[in-house]
Amino acid sequence: MENTETTSNHAETSNAGGRYAELQRLVAGMAGDFAKFYNDGNKAAGTRVRNAMQELKTFAQTVRTEVQTIKNGGKAGEPGAGDGDAEA
Repeated sequence: MENTETTSNHAETSNAGGRYAELQRLVAGMAGDFAKFYNDGNKAAGTRVRNAMQELKTFAQTVRTEVQTIKNGGKAGEPGAGDGDAEA
């Protein structure tokens, strides 16, 4: 029984670390294009910045929804987790 709890906690920790690592990857990937656009006036880099910001926005919404589900239901993927407030 104790082993199952440890495995569940490890999975949740891994997911949190993975989400944070993905956030860092997304932000770090924008650095070059930000510099090219803001410092050099490269308009193509501005388009890439806008696309990356949209991807970041989509990722942020996914994480927000996941956090809400976990907060309301206890665990992501649990039956009934998040039901009710999903459309609010």
